[in-house]
Amino acid sequence: MARELVEEKARVVICARDWAELERARAELMGRGGQVFAVPCDVASKEQVEQMVRTVRERFGPVDVLINNAGIIQVGPVEEMTLEDYDEAMKINFWGALHTIFAVLPDMRRRGDGRIVNISSFGGKIAVPHMLPYSASKFALVGLSEGLRTELAKYNISVTTVCPGLMRTGSYVNAFFKGQNRAEYKWFSANAALPGASMKGERAARQIIAAMKRGDAELIMPTQANLAIKFHALFPEITSALLSFVNQTLLPAPGGIGKRRAKGKDSGPIEPTPLLAPFGEATARQNNELC
Repeated sequence: MARELVEEKARVVICARDWAELERARAELMGRGGQVFAVPCDVASKEQVEQMVRTVRERFGPVDVLINNAGIIQVGPVEEMTLEDYDEAMKINFWGALHTIFAVLPDMRRRGDGRIVNISSFGGKIAVPHMLPYSASKFALVGLSEGLRTELAKYNISVTTVCPGLMRTGSYVNAFFKGQNRAEYKWFSANAALPGASMKGERAARQIIAAMKRGDAELIMPTQANLAIKFHALFPEITSALLSFVNQTLLPAPGGIGKRRAKGKDSGPIEPTPLLAPFGEATARQNNELC
């Protein structure tokens, strides 16, 4: 999305907790001719977010467009998830978005203009087995985003809720895996790299930026995710039965490292399978997922 905005000649601000990762992203975007400002920030911290927005205001002026895309994923059976996992998911996926929204809203209200894009998930519409902390936090973000759209319309502030399915960005290497972490990583990474099951990140970014410009209420992508969500709305019992079958027959049982967790890149090869090599490590490196 930052690449797309640079192409649009926007002044772009990016933030992340890891300064080295942030600097690599800034250097690449600057190399594309962008006006790019990088600010180290943990969005789970209200104080850091407020300081970041003050710094941005001093550098570029008030924020016109806010895209909330920071996120964390923990993968594993419910038996291995802890209260800390749910708390962490909420702090980043929900409270992180709310912190940034609160920080930019005063300027947007004063101007009577602004765009906010909240990147939720397919998992914020249908609870996905072995991803309960993630799904709970993304459901919360969907509710927040939809409610904000109705209440901020009077200020001419548009809020777009984005619910993507699996994205082919290589991010699975930084997801956290619990229980039988190697088996969990294998199914998750294969789906996240498989064309047809996942969507190319660049294509998704173009659709998100276009939806933001139009001021759409919601964007669900790709088509198969949209159809699944519509099916679930009409037939929730069938969806639940199907997902229960997947959980009981295809997904790993509890065990392994238990409640401890390991990153994807420490749980197996970056290439999910040799067949998916072009969509694994190469994509992860292209999108700054690997050091």
